[in-house]
Amino acid sequence: MNMRLSDLLNYRLPPIRYERIVLWLFLAAVGVILLSSVSRRQRDFTAEVQIDIRPLESGASLLSEREVRQRLVLAFGNTLRSTEIGQLDLHRIETVVEEDPFVVAADAYVSQDNVLHIRVKQREPVLRVLDNNGGNYYLDKTGAMMPFSPLHTPRVLVATGHIAPYAPDFLMKKKNTLKEVFQLALLLQDDPVWSVFIQQIHLNQAGEFTLIPLIGDQKILLGNLRNVEDKLKRLKIFYQEGMPYAGWRKYKTLSLKYDGQVVCRR
Repeated sequence: MNMRLSDLLNYRLPPIRYERIVLWLFLAAVGVILLSSVSRRQRDFTAEVQIDIRPLESGASLLSEREVRQRLVLAFGNTLRSTEIGQLDLHRIETVVEEDPFVVAADAYVSQDNVLHIRVKQREPVLRVLDNNGGNYYLDKTGAMMPFSPLHTPRVLVATGHIAPYAPDFLMKKKNTLKEVFQLALLLQDDPVWSVFIQQIHLNQAGEFTLIPLIGDQKILLGNLRNVEDKLKRLKIFYQEGMPYAGWRKYKTLSLKYDGQVVCRR
């Protein structure tokens, strides 16, 4: 299609959107500055390594900053201070710290002032197990085994007796005495009364549980874990209504093995 000379002379170019050009130039400049800043930051070095260990609910700690730094030295050859930021493998740092048996999670990041921060969450022990096989260890809230710490001895519920040896998959087993003990311990811990009142769980050879309270001379014969919530409910009612009149030292055993009853023996 031919354009006439008059049309060509009358043709007007579309208006130039200067504001759009300025915007694109601005965005390009910002991008260059950011890339330059990131590149320069990657060549910077860590000024310091700060380790923050979250205390247990009791306020105590099972591991020290020194132990965490020693673990870093073993894994990386140094404490990571004065390390080029671009060479830091934050995921590996977290993995190395989480290999400690007292650590449940670690979070590593570098702040704007080039400080490497490592936040550590400790495992919270809920049960100490002393089984007839010579086992002596702690379990945390997830069922993970914990060793003893030279820094602190947690005051937690103690389980003794004919308890199956620890295995990493014990919670996955259909029937396992360690699993039963652990589940009972969690049930007691979740109750505001039993968590401070019961100090020991004992499992006999017949698979029956006995609870030892912190005060008083009684042994609480729980039997098996069938209807355990109802048994503990009956026991709480008895302590609230019957025990104040009878006195804490009157009975040697309280049996909850029979449905709907609390059988007391002197």
